[in-house]
Amino acid sequence: MKTILKYISILASIALLGFVFYKKVYIPKTTYKTVTSTKGNLSVEIFGIGNVDAEHIYPISSQTGGKILAIHTDEAQWVKKGDLLVEIDSIDIPQLINEANISVSKASSEANATLQELKSLYAQQHLALITYQRYAKLKTHSFVSKAEYDKAKADLDAINAQIQATKAHLSSSRMEINRAKEALKALQQKLSRYKIYSPTDGYVISRDAEVSQSVLPSQSILKVVNPNTVWIKAYIDEKISGQVKIGQSATIKLRSQYEKRFKGKVVRIVPQSDPITKEREVDVSFDKLPMPFYINEQAEVTIASKTYTNIVKIPSSALSFYNSKSGVWTQKDSKAHFIPLEIVARSNKEVAVKGISEDTTILVESPNNKPLKEGASIHQ
Repeated sequence: MKTILKYISILASIALLGFVFYKKVYIPKTTYKTVTSTKGNLSVEIFGIGNVDAEHIYPISSQTGGKILAIHTDEAQWVKKGDLLVEIDSIDIPQLINEANISVSKASSEANATLQELKSLYAQQHLALITYQRYAKLKTHSFVSKAEYDKAKADLDAINAQIQATKAHLSSSRMEINRAKEALKALQQKLSRYKIYSPTDGYVISRDAEVSQSVLPSQSILKVVNPNTVWIKAYIDEKISGQVKIGQSATIKLRSQYEKRFKGKVVRIVPQSDPITKEREVDVSFDKLPMPFYINEQAEVTIASKTYTNIVKIPSSALSFYNSKSGVWTQKDSKAHFIPLEIVARSNKEVAVKGISEDTTILVESPNNKPLKEGASIHQ
């Protein structure tokens, strides 16, 4: 009797365990969540990550180098084109300019004196010519001696020679004026290099030197960005970059303002891909630049490449892969049935497909469930 009761107890325990397993394990493992296919529009979006950058960032530097006397702006300041930004110590250039001005004045005075001397010689030449012509007529009638005639001719020749010499001196003086003026112009041009002006209306994003610091030629002192050229330098996988076109609209998310969305558009596609990352640079501009902006800040872009209308679509999570084909699982007589599909387009959350109609109930696979296979039992 005790043996019979023992076996009955064992059988009851096995039955209870089987019932618990069926209710608590088997049923949940074969019960799948479902979604329904719909019909509507699907916008294909291409995602990329990059940084805030700009097409035109101007490094402000000195052509000559030297000690910084003054910096008239700072980071996060706006400047206008032509604003004085930096002054460099010009050392002895102003003194050399004063000396050059003196040289110009001296050469001009000498030229004026020579010109007045030339005018006086022309007057003397006129009188000498009259005298010579009179003596020449008198000599033909033997009213004057040959010696008197020769003296009148020699006086005229001497004055003519003096005129030629004075003209040469005047020409030399004028050349000296031009030389002194060119030297002055060169010094003034050199002096202008010690004052650095803004090349554009812009925003100072970097201050790389300080007052009293000595800088080398072309060493950066400030960086100014043209705000009209600020964009997102995003990187797109080569596999999908072919769908990106200039002019397509985009949504921009900045890391510092992640809850906000900024509108933009694709303005440039770099024609060379990175051979290592297999990505292509796509530049996306802002429709309205957020203020303030931060160069090199991380950003995300979502580019709307194409919109499909009136098409059947399913959630991305509902798409499965079985026997080397993409498709969905459906229920047929409490059994799993796989339907292969043609993938028309994808977005981040949905997939446009051909091969099923709208309102089709689709089983969603999950790691918590048993893997689906054709003809597998399922529960709802």
